[in-house]
Amino acid sequence: MKSLSNLVSDQSTSFVRNHVGPDDGQVQSMLSELGVSSIDELVDKTVPSGIRAKEPLNLRPAASEFAVLGELREKAKKNICSRSFIGMGYYESISIPVVQRNILENPGWYTQYTPYQAEISQGRMEALINFQTMIADLTGMELANASLLDEATAAAEAMTFCHRIKGSDTKNAFFVSTNVHRHVIDVVKTRAKPLGIDVVVGDDRKTELSQRLFGALIQYPGTHGEVRDWSGFCASLHVHNALVVVAADLLSLAILKAPGTWGADVVIGSSQRFGLPLGFGGPHAGYFATKLEYQRQVPGRIIGVSKDAAGNKAFRLALQTREQHIRREKATSNICTSQVLLAVMASMYAVYHGPEGLRSIAERIHLLTSLLAAGLRKFGLSLGESGQFFDTLQVMVQSSSQRDQIIKQGRIAKMNFRIFESDSIGVSLNETTTLSDVQEILEVLAGSKFSQEDFNRLKESASSDLDVQVRRDTPYLTNEVFNSYHSETELLRYIKRLENKDLSLTTSMIPLGSCTMKLNATSEMFPVTWPEFANLHPFAPVAQTQGSLELVAELEQMLAEVTGLAAVSLQPNAGSQGEYSGLLVIRAYHQHRGEGKRDICLIPQSAHGTNPATAALAGLEVVVVRCDSAGNVDVADLRAKAEEYRDRLACLMITYPSTHGVFEDRIIEIVEAIHDCGGQVYMDGANMNAQVGLCRPGDFGVDVCHLNLHKTFAIPHGGGGPGVGPIAVGRHLREFLPGHFASDCGGKLSIGSVSQAPYGSAGIFPISWAYIRMMGPESLRRASQVAILNANYIAHRLEKYFPVLYRGKQGFVAHECILDLRGFKRAIGIEAADVAKRLMDYGFHAPTVSFPVVETLMVEPTESESKEELDRFCDAMILIRQELKDIEDGKVDKQNNAIKNAPHTAQMLAVEEWNYPYSREQAVYPAPWLKVHKYWPAVRRVDNVYGDRHLCCVVE
Repeated sequence: MKSLSNLVSDQSTSFVRNHVGPDDGQVQSMLSELGVSSIDELVDKTVPSGIRAKEPLNLRPAASEFAVLGELREKAKKNICSRSFIGMGYYESISIPVVQRNILENPGWYTQYTPYQAEISQGRMEALINFQTMIADLTGMELANASLLDEATAAAEAMTFCHRIKGSDTKNAFFVSTNVHRHVIDVVKTRAKPLGIDVVVGDDRKTELSQRLFGALIQYPGTHGEVRDWSGFCASLHVHNALVVVAADLLSLAILKAPGTWGADVVIGSSQRFGLPLGFGGPHAGYFATKLEYQRQVPGRIIGVSKDAAGNKAFRLALQTREQHIRREKATSNICTSQVLLAVMASMYAVYHGPEGLRSIAERIHLLTSLLAAGLRKFGLSLGESGQFFDTLQVMVQSSSQRDQIIKQGRIAKMNFRIFESDSIGVSLNETTTLSDVQEILEVLAGSKFSQEDFNRLKESASSDLDVQVRRDTPYLTNEVFNSYHSETELLRYIKRLENKDLSLTTSMIPLGSCTMKLNATSEMFPVTWPEFANLHPFAPVAQTQGSLELVAELEQMLAEVTGLAAVSLQPNAGSQGEYSGLLVIRAYHQHRGEGKRDICLIPQSAHGTNPATAALAGLEVVVVRCDSAGNVDVADLRAKAEEYRDRLACLMITYPSTHGVFEDRIIEIVEAIHDCGGQVYMDGANMNAQVGLCRPGDFGVDVCHLNLHKTFAIPHGGGGPGVGPIAVGRHLREFLPGHFASDCGGKLSIGSVSQAPYGSAGIFPISWAYIRMMGPESLRRASQVAILNANYIAHRLEKYFPVLYRGKQGFVAHECILDLRGFKRAIGIEAADVAKRLMDYGFHAPTVSFPVVETLMVEPTESESKEELDRFCDAMILIRQELKDIEDGKVDKQNNAIKNAPHTAQMLAVEEWNYPYSREQAVYPAPWLKVHKYWPAVRRVDNVYGDRHLCCVVE
């Protein structure tokens, strides 16, 4: 019988059994097959001894799920959820319960991967094309993408978009009106600096527009609440051959004229008001809409309508030539800049409410604002200059002391107002605002002048203040999908129907290399929707956000310890943003030291695919470093290029372990070679899943490391977002970390803001915090060990059937391996993409296809998959290898075979004729386990070429 102390220990460390798939017996079985005696021996043969951690991570011991949720409850209690009337692009919104329960809280939606494999991603792509249609309709534009990170980064993307189209040496200025939100302006400035774009901020009514402008950014409604007719402004910009970007409040467009009708060229913004929690700043889905003529320049992802092999309608990612791993430094943006899960939720908000519902919500908010405005005037207060508004009022006061007193009284009443200039206060109403809220606001603002009798009379006569010049007169959301699912029953069934079309971690392992699709534990997800975390405004007073700030500080400290670096910024709200922020920090460091001429970024061929695009966006010139035949960085080539560009060398971007699936033995030598030439070393942390607890980047000389919390630290991918991409930096770089006007985050020499909110997507930080707390230092190390074990087990089982392209010096891979399929294309015309489609028939999502090496599959099983699941995947690959052999042997036609015709749908079985040289059973039940549980692809193989030649990105 176990002692009490042992039982207590069992409880505190029980979470590792949830997270790590193989039990001790399975671990030993796999080790035996690999010919090693222990997992420590395997790690010794895999991770270079010179970089191995000498001490365990200095983190608190593991705690149980119950205990950790209790700790988070205590932090949540320190947050004060006052009613938020701050606005500034963040508004309390009513999350539709059926959407929250069945999408946000449903692993069938939040564990999906980016929809690169179209045939098993039809559900979320339908939801995303609904999102694109919603955005296009409301903005009055022809084309919208499938989301961006937030409003501010969307504005920055719009600026570079305009520069690509209209910019030149003589047209290098971008005008930003002072009517734009401050945090949006700051991110635009950050993005412009490394590209040499001159941002001119001014009052659009007073600033003379020059020939130097290639574009301009305005806010609609303005940051002070004003609603204006901007058609004249647009016309004047167009005379100068410049483009107009409009940052538009999406909900206001239900009753305000669509920007596309009065001259906008690009419309950007946030869909946060469409049922998305505030989350202390995020995650939320930004949007980007423009004209069809600019389709090839649009940043991010676009879902397009195509057809499958049977001619049926099918969705796919359109315009794939923009992908960063194809175009590298010539990419128009870093593709990993989307918020799919949040965009799906926003689209369902529109599906549920429909056009009339959205119009009713917007009208109600505006009428309450009109009532508030009438009350303020009645009780002796004056408003800002604008006579037209939607939901925001600028209330004038006599002095800063009066302003401060009103703010104080509001906080006592649990209401937060916006602090404008010294002589005014901002009040923004929202979907949750009630008549009683309006009365309480008036009582605070008017004080003793408030009269209940007068307020009652005002209620009876309240009416809209919008002039016909700004009121919307064009239809929107006329498609069937927005007019069909207005009851919970119907919406529930629609959501479930789409979910069933997609493959997620609820179906099987998703073995994608460099993407780490591990367990997203339920206990980690719970706190995301707790009101104390979900309903917190990012600009709420510091005294009201102590719990979240405490969590931020602790998570930063945890990640600093894991990386061995001095400081962390959690502001970057995607891995792409982390890469970008890290490079900006390096550039700022060089500039501060008087070495601003350093603009060369060395990137090995084995680096992560996003790196070249990010370097280009950071204003760096990319120089590629070769790899040797074993997949390692060619150190001689690296030294030669570092020496060649010694005076201009800014940094090296290296992925470690590399995307070739190996730990570079000479990593310390590589780091020292860069430092010797005055450069800095940036490590892409996409593969940190193989390092945690085993080695720390800071210990072997790395200066900057970004992390993907949505990979290594258990935040789910959500179908292609949300993500969090913090950066960890050495002590000499901490003063350059991203800052924010509304927070004391960042350093004294900050690069500026890279995301809209001070802490980016803070609403999902509890996931990673809980993961680290529940795992503790020993289990984090165990996770890395088992990740390496699982990858080596797959490589070992499959090497007789598919060559493993790269291995370390002692014959082992890191946490992923590359299977070489190049010979099949040469011999029998079967491509890696064909094998990927056939895996769907076996119930699996394909590994990463043709990256980093063309015609290969990069497999990463993660530590969360059990031996049974690993074997099932290996068995599927071995069965496919036999199918390949049948083609090689001439038993099956090279074109008409189960692999080329994959995937096979249920509909194919329903027809009487079967004109294939293999049986129906071989088509859809090629493995025995499929008769127990079968995932059915929704469509046959999608025609990519047709989709791009007949581009359609909205619901037909």
